[in-house]
Amino acid sequence: MSELSEYTSFRVGGPAQKIVAAANEAEIIQAVKDADEVGLPVLVLGRGTNVLIGDKGFDGVVIKISSAHVESEVDACSGATLTISAGEDWDEFVASTILHGYAGLETLSGIPGTVGAAPIQNIGAYGHEVSEFITRVRTYDRHDKQVRTFTNQECDFSYRNSRFKTERDRYVVLSVQFQLRIGEMTTPITYTELATALGISLGEKAPVKRAREEVLKLRGSKGMLLNPTDHDSWSAGSFFTNPILTAEQAAALPAAAPRWVQEDGRVKTSAAWLMEHAGVQKGDQHQGARISSKHVLALTNSGNATAADIAALAREAKDKVLQQFGITLIPEVNLVGLTLD
Repeated sequence: MSELSEYTSFRVGGPAQKIVAAANEAEIIQAVKDADEVGLPVLVLGRGTNVLIGDKGFDGVVIKISSAHVESEVDACSGATLTISAGEDWDEFVASTILHGYAGLETLSGIPGTVGAAPIQNIGAYGHEVSEFITRVRTYDRHDKQVRTFTNQECDFSYRNSRFKTERDRYVVLSVQFQLRIGEMTTPITYTELATALGISLGEKAPVKRAREEVLKLRGSKGMLLNPTDHDSWSAGSFFTNPILTAEQAAALPAAAPRWVQEDGRVKTSAAWLMEHAGVQKGDQHQGARISSKHVLALTNSGNATAADIAALAREAKDKVLQQFGITLIPEVNLVGLTLD
């Protein structure tokens, strides 16, 4: 049996009972049907960049998706409509949109993974979420045993969440349709760190190509770009989501804590800030697992970690924040075969 550590950015994970490669939509659907018919659990993997798989592995079928197909329709008024297969590399797709003169996805540059994973997690960075640009998601519905397409509204997108995440065992993403602007300038930059890197004021626009360059530099400085020689990148990026609190919970935080008021009146704060002020420090270590030396929110494999080591380190960080602030951090990473309880 193949070790799943070969297929994840954490480079941990035990054996899989069976691994099936699926290079197109028909193969994905057939692999899922075959597993369902014999009652085997299914784990769909793209690049394995947002998953922590336990040391005992996965007692079921792992479907390794590598489907890559692009359909485009461009209109001078409505922009570019792009339908992308689930197995397409996310950052290669982003780079291609910019090369073709489309704008919108530049702040999402450098996020590791596949196009199919993007709507599940509703990936986001530097002031934008992928849900802003998705028009449809085509899936295989394992319950109804049929292909089903969802409009943007039907996807139930929210911060780092979607119906494909809350019903992960039901839907398998096959392709995603995007609507992008035609243009060489970004929308107004609303993220302070990016505006500073670009040398502009908040609310100003920037060339799309330049925005991508600066986002990649920022991500690289935090170990958020995959690099086989950099152990800080042997991770899944941000391990926890930023907590979204009630107004009362937010009011109880120290005055210096970051606060971003949401449309529904709740308040988002920074998981990294909470961790740092609860005593979690860059470089903290548990056996072979380590907090990144570049970014406290990234848990890494220093070279010889087990999945249990990484989970233990995450548990320590979670417990410190709960004890200090009464806030429970929620993993952004998909946990398979282990928990933080």
